[in-house]
Amino acid sequence: MQKINIQQSFPQDWIRMFTHLANLFFEEAKIEIEDMDDAIQVVFNVKQADGTWSGESTLQWKGNTYHSSFVEKEENGDDKQRNRQLKRVYSHLFLDSLEQATGMEQAWGILTGIRPTKLYHKYRKEGFSEADTKKLLMKQHRISQEKVDLLAKIVDVQLGAIPDLHDLKNEVSLYIGIPFCPTKCAYCTFPAYAIHRKNGRVESFLDGLHEEIREIGKWLKDRDINITTIYFGGGTPTSIEADEMDALYQTMYDSFPHMTEVREVTVEAGRPDTITPEKIEVLKKWGIDRISVNPQSYTDETLKAIGRHHTVQETIDKFWLSRTMGMRNINMDLIIGLPNEGLDEFKHSLNETEKMQPESLTIHTLSFKRASEMTRNKNKYRVADRSTVEQMMKRGEQWTAANGYVPYYLYRQKNILGNLENVGYAKPGEESLYNILIMEEVQTIIGIGCGASSKFMDPVTERITQFQNPKDPAAYILTFEEYIEQKIEHLERIFPNRPVVTEKI
Repeated sequence: MQKINIQQSFPQDWIRMFTHLANLFFEEAKIEIEDMDDAIQVVFNVKQADGTWSGESTLQWKGNTYHSSFVEKEENGDDKQRNRQLKRVYSHLFLDSLEQATGMEQAWGILTGIRPTKLYHKYRKEGFSEADTKKLLMKQHRISQEKVDLLAKIVDVQLGAIPDLHDLKNEVSLYIGIPFCPTKCAYCTFPAYAIHRKNGRVESFLDGLHEEIREIGKWLKDRDINITTIYFGGGTPTSIEADEMDALYQTMYDSFPHMTEVREVTVEAGRPDTITPEKIEVLKKWGIDRISVNPQSYTDETLKAIGRHHTVQETIDKFWLSRTMGMRNINMDLIIGLPNEGLDEFKHSLNETEKMQPESLTIHTLSFKRASEMTRNKNKYRVADRSTVEQMMKRGEQWTAANGYVPYYLYRQKNILGNLENVGYAKPGEESLYNILIMEEVQTIIGIGCGASSKFMDPVTERITQFQNPKDPAAYILTFEEYIEQKIEHLERIFPNRPVVTEKI
């Protein structure tokens, strides 16, 4: 743990800000106001005069001293805006000092949030040109030219895929979570429980899920609210049996309004060991042809190490089974930085992917999520260093461009290797609309099922309220009716004037 002594008193939310920035440079950092032995010492001097914020900082570490300065014109606004700008000034000084001291450059600058593209959209909606938006991101947030250009490209693709992206506030999308997997991967913190049929847990969960779909569907149908996209996630939605999938899609079509107008329905079949001809026939029956078949890696030893009980060959076989049986839009995921993998292993994964040419490919960077098995037993897993993961990401960018893919969504996570990003690539016209909508937070996403997170966005204020269903199937079974009522209360609040539609006799 790296100790950092900031010789000035700050509120707790500021301490969190400094900690997030410090963690970009050190595996774990501890910020303290009081003196600590062997700590990095930081002193700030920030002042306001003549409509300008100006600041200086001094950082001392290992016998060396580093000086930083930053000047920015004062922005007009309320106390909240003033506090936001002041935080930005301190962030610039702190980041610059740490970059000097460590020799590490942060391509994402002072950004520690997960949605850089949302910030790009914000500036464009405020009337800034593309050139001015790029300048703002580089000046105010210290984002590199390379990353700013990537954001611009992604936003352009998003608006091509969904031209009315910013006009969908009065529609909703749905996330339906099924919390079962054959096994739980070592890096995973999603609601994912090894599926078994003891004590009727799966059947009881599905009974609750059907009821939740019916009740939320009734509310939407009664108010004639359109659904933009539907996404079945988890866990692995194809962990349940084919007849259970069939019944679930029947309830979906019976319950939700205007299903023929829904732009996209996706089912994650991420674990190849759950895919069968019978389940693909069910998907085809309901017109669902967008699925994921996720290898993560094309090295069998890696799959064993991370707890995925399938082989590379099974991934390949299930991809071609899905393709030959009519799955038109297949996504695949690869993860950079998995245990014992370097650039050679990642090149091999890309070479294997090239033989299949899925419609979309998401390249994730490994993140040590707090509740994952991999984080709890970090010493057990040897992962690539920062330089190697950067090379792997660069190779992924080159490979996707050479194979006709374009980047269409991006998000970041805390504790992500190399302070990099996760990028979704797609063949032009094959982008996942749901992935764009969930990342850009432009409409309400209703979470249904175990561990499903809802984001209720007020169409007027655009304020977002989050709501989480229970993660554990046993808790969900006991409380789903209560959670249905609470979600409907949220919906009533953000759509207060939608009249109830009565059927004509």
